[in-house]
Amino acid sequence: MDTIVLKFGGSSLTNDENLKMVAEKIIDYYNSNNRVVVILSAQGKTTDKLIGEAKSLSENPNKRELDSLLSVGEQISSTKMSILLNSMGYQAISLLGWQVGILTDDAYSDAKIEKIDSYRIEKELNEGKIVIVAGFQGINKDNNITTLGRGGSDTTAVAIAAILKANHCYIYSDVEGVYTADPKKIENAKQLDEISYEEMREISGEGAKVLHNRCVTIAEKYNIPIETKSTFNSRKGTIISNRFEGKTIKSIVRNKNLNRVSIIGYGCSYDNEILNKIFKFIIRKDLKVFSINIDECKITINFKQDISDSILQEFHDVLF
Repeated sequence: MDTIVLKFGGSSLTNDENLKMVAEKIIDYYNSNNRVVVILSAQGKTTDKLIGEAKSLSENPNKRELDSLLSVGEQISSTKMSILLNSMGYQAISLLGWQVGILTDDAYSDAKIEKIDSYRIEKELNEGKIVIVAGFQGINKDNNITTLGRGGSDTTAVAIAAILKANHCYIYSDVEGVYTADPKKIENAKQLDEISYEEMREISGEGAKVLHNRCVTIAEKYNIPIETKSTFNSRKGTIISNRFEGKTIKSIVRNKNLNRVSIIGYGCSYDNEILNKIFKFIIRKDLKVFSINIDECKITINFKQDISDSILQEFHDVLF
């Protein structure tokens, strides 16, 4: 019997209709003779709403109390999902970070997982239950609730997959997978079938909201393949693993705050054809460059001016 870890993001849980859709997916995995652990984010914009409520009381909320407040979002979604699954005839149990035994350091709002005690999850799985874990949260040595930073439920999922030696880890959201660019900005962005841990870490590190950067590091350390999928269809996703493809560009990512564009792909910095395309485009568009940094997996270009959506679209079209 395989152990499966499923993580569903907030956009997948926005209302009761979506909760039921997610429940059906969970049940499909369970009925395929799998032990199923589910990690849930807070529903929709709950975390943003809670932050707003805290800041309406204090411009600088106490960090311990803010983490305690923000953890409520995941508690709501996980308990609601457990209630729903039980009502559908499936034994399920919701567990908070402290109940699982997710021990973190003391860095409130950006805590790092130090240890996970697998006993409670294993016990519930061995009793045939679907285990629903509240993502994004843990507990420090002083028994205070901590949170793992925005996107931290991804890290919860991969860390639990590692400790359970899970056979599969699926990250569900409102997009099918990883793309050659932000599909919400670039109309012909292409979905990737697979990408390496290192390349994915670079994409996340440049600010692309695909996976929490820390979860990719954990996945690489424990060699846990991740598949990103859409909650809203059954199409194939993107597999993130230790496999490399030679000298191919995987993605172009813009960081608007820094006027920076990064071209990511293992070995692409050694490919003269790719480099020629990049420099010819910069010259043709008369773009003013502040600096260029090149390493094995990434070419980073810092510009002196803002790179618009239309320029990024043209840049993408040249490269892909």
